[in-house]
Amino acid sequence: MLLTMEIPKAHFSLAILVILFAVSSSQNVGNPACKAKEPFNCDNPLTFNRTSFPKNFTFGAATSAYQIEGAAHRALNGWDYYTHRYPEKVPDHSSGDLACDSYDLYKEDVKLLKRMKAQAYRLSIAWSRVLPKGRLIGGIDENGIKYYNNLINELKANGIEPYVTIFHWDVPQTLEDEYGGFLSRRIVSIFYRICMIHGQGGLQNYAELLFQRFGDRVKFWITLNQPYSLASKGYGDGSYPPGRCTGCEFGGDSGTEPYIVGHNQLLAHAKVVALYRKDIRFLDPLVYGRYPKIMRQMVGNRLPKFTPQESKLVKGSLDFLGLNYYVTQYATNAPRSTQPNVITDARVTLGYYRNRVPIGVQAPSFVYYPPGIRQILNYIKNKYGNPLTYITENGVADLDTGNLTLPDALADNGRIQNHCSHLSCLKCSIE
Repeated sequence: MLLTMEIPKAHFSLAILVILFAVSSSQNVGNPACKAKEPFNCDNPLTFNRTSFPKNFTFGAATSAYQIEGAAHRALNGWDYYTHRYPEKVPDHSSGDLACDSYDLYKEDVKLLKRMKAQAYRLSIAWSRVLPKGRLIGGIDENGIKYYNNLINELKANGIEPYVTIFHWDVPQTLEDEYGGFLSRRIVSIFYRICMIHGQGGLQNYAELLFQRFGDRVKFWITLNQPYSLASKGYGDGSYPPGRCTGCEFGGDSGTEPYIVGHNQLLAHAKVVALYRKDIRFLDPLVYGRYPKIMRQMVGNRLPKFTPQESKLVKGSLDFLGLNYYVTQYATNAPRSTQPNVITDARVTLGYYRNRVPIGVQAPSFVYYPPGIRQILNYIKNKYGNPLTYITENGVADLDTGNLTLPDALADNGRIQNHCSHLSCLKCSIE
């Protein structure tokens, strides 16, 4: 679910995943900090609608290319390779080969969005669909460009504002094979750098190609989705492509590589924003130009350092914050690990339960806690000077409908309660 406060011109952000940690102590974190009552469901969702929010508040939906488009007519990316090699990594052994077939059914998707009265739609561009070799030198796939032009035009024709994510974890496999994707600083230049290429009019790189082809209609750009997730899961525990970690089949170093990948993502983001501002028109680094002090202390010399020029570039490269919020967890102290690892560097043990009592509402794969969305928004407001914030993801995708009758499943009461309770808490944060 995408929730935004509308702004008038092209702005940039990363979509940052936040898992709020509730410290397990005598602090009474179980009391909801908003009007949603335990178990944090709305009293009557039928009385809760968009009129409860300001007129300039925008409701929408969000997706990613790999999860909905299908792999038809595009080159392979890291997720294709990973899910085919390790089908067991996905609970039902599925892949994105077909997914929802949005590539062929995008008009039906837009009809559904319009029927829902969505005002915005966050989509992502599949890098390998427009650049099969990952770079301009490998050629542009004009069929891929046409697909996204058609989708964007369909959205605009139906009064739906497109919010475009440039990179949502799907590195073209050619770039992974050549030099390791975001593990190499080379990807920063491929992501943003202006290159003189014969026949391309002085263009381009991946990001500038998107600005040139779609920028006349797209005013809202998200450079990267959840940089932390790619770094920690792709290079920390190997649960995401490219499946690297200490002891993983493809090798890796869980204590150093995630920080290198995160660092390169931040630089890629900042370079893209600087490019757009100059030629086309984790949060501390984006606001202060440095990593948080506690992070520098705990990670030490394994944490890459910004040069003075890079720090100046990164600082202030955030026009708005894209917040992906799903869960809150309890955090208790954990001893220092003998093996450096991004997963254990925080020295905390996380969990959804305290004394066997869940922190919030039990869903099939996690426990959700709606008051956390208000708490994290208040934290961002107080620590980072109240930046313009877009809730670019929120919701629950895996409600257990297997034992329900068809009418009950279609009623979708569990998901309604999830959305309603979070919106109730969000409304409190606005008030």
